[in-house]
Amino acid sequence: SVSRAFWEHLRHLGLQDFPCGLGSWNKSRFDACTRPRKGQPGLGADPAGQEEAMLLGDESPEALMELLSDWHSPWALPPDCSPQDQHLREMAVLAPELIHGSRIFQVLRSLRIVGKGVEEVDNGLLQLQQLEELILSANQISSITSANLPRTLKVLELCCNAVADLQDLCTQPPPELQHLGLGYNRLCGPSQDKYLTADFWPNLISLDLSFNNFTDLLGLVSQLSSLQKLRILVLQGNPLVLIPTYRGFLVDSLPKLSILDDIHIGPDERHQFHGLARQPELVRSEARVVVSIGEIKGVPDPSARQPLEVGSEAPVITYSYCVMYKF
Repeated sequence: SVSRAFWEHLRHLGLQDFPCGLGSWNKSRFDACTRPRKGQPGLGADPAGQEEAMLLGDESPEALMELLSDWHSPWALPPDCSPQDQHLREMAVLAPELIHGSRIFQVLRSLRIVGKGVEEVDNGLLQLQQLEELILSANQISSITSANLPRTLKVLELCCNAVADLQDLCTQPPPELQHLGLGYNRLCGPSQDKYLTADFWPNLISLDLSFNNFTDLLGLVSQLSSLQKLRILVLQGNPLVLIPTYRGFLVDSLPKLSILDDIHIGPDERHQFHGLARQPELVRSEARVVVSIGEIKGVPDPSARQPLEVGSEAPVITYSYCVMYKF
């Protein structure tokens, strides 16, 4: 489940281990910060107390932070770690009490669980009441229940999973979601088209449906046209992109779209395809595929025949090949 992967990820970060968290390397410093002063209980750090703590052998915050940032250090995070992970490690050095135990739920705004074999999105995520970005790419999720998602979500990335049905996701979707990533899944129309409307995603700005199995261009566009805030759309890798008028029809049908299949839509392109949306008869349910074979190695050339000697009784060997495309 996502919860299990989440706790495993936190253990991997070592937020309670040196140089993070509370321990002999900084305990005196934080004791000095919380020790009541005369007449002023609980008023925070006493400079004299902090100086005394440093004399007791505590590591300075600067020295501990250097252990996180120096790539020679065994405690440094890899260079490709997420900004969220780096931020948590820094907080665990400077203010470890803020992320101790369940307090971390109030700090996390982004959660990235990628390639961990997650199959279930459980209700443990509801504890992350400030979560705005959830990235669950390259897992094994086939269905996701929207009731288990924090209502604060603005980004939901489910790329490279096994999602084939959006019904559970659309039962109670996060109302403020701005990006929905469903690329490289098993979605196919027209049964899933009806879930891609403003009734479910009123604030959606970016939608990735790449490399699924959508085939009905007219049906899909009729649903997407209700998404008034949609500016970025990715459909590449679906069978419908093989329709000759695919891009032009989409550009004219969705006038507020800024980027289609990672390509910016400029004024010239809009002018070129103006009026195409009013001619749906041009969107025929057929495709055109052009295949070019530059070079083939390792097979005999059928045209290169060896000339036979006069009167030779040697058998004649001929070669022929065929190429098959299965759709």
